[in-house]
Amino acid sequence: MDLRFDIIEILKVTMVLFAVIDIVGSIPVIIGIKQRTGQIDVGKASWVSLGIMIVFLFLGNVILDIIGIQIGDFAIAGSILLFVIAFEMILGVKISKDEMSSTASVVPLAFPLIAGTGTLSTLLSIRAEYNIVSIIVAIVVNVIIVYFVLKYLTLIEKVLGAGGIAILKKVFGIILLALAIKLFRKYTGL
Repeated sequence: MDLRFDIIEILKVTMVLFAVIDIVGSIPVIIGIKQRTGQIDVGKASWVSLGIMIVFLFLGNVILDIIGIQIGDFAIAGSILLFVIAFEMILGVKISKDEMSSTASVVPLAFPLIAGTGTLSTLLSIRAEYNIVSIIVAIVVNVIIVYFVLKYLTLIEKVLGAGGIAILKKVFGIILLALAIKLFRKYTGL
């Protein structure tokens, strides 16, 4: 296991996770959840998201080994999923049909909105390419960002406006699309 601290790698992984988690692009959905539930427990949502991501980072490979899937196979599947997510972000279409209950901050906020299938498959995909220290630091940085976005949700919405949120979503969609293509090429030999 490679346990080195590489700031460039940390920045790369942080940007990838930021694009996949898409907390800024999720602001309208989060506001809807807050309106339905009355309040969001910011700390609970952040801690649960962190826990899900860290556990899956370490146990995801064990689960794959048990069912006989190689990390390269999962990386290719993850790259296809990332492509779909990027497609949704760039073109503003909704392909996935996640049902979201309005019962708590953990479901649907922590899972599947923050630490959903896209995030979890991305973690395993990037684990094949980056060292574990970089990934853990990037997860923590992203959860801190998620915490502050949730805490200051109303203020952020006012500052960015609908146009600013739309622009950020498109920019991170392009970054995510490029990563999806890179992962697909790496594991398919294209």
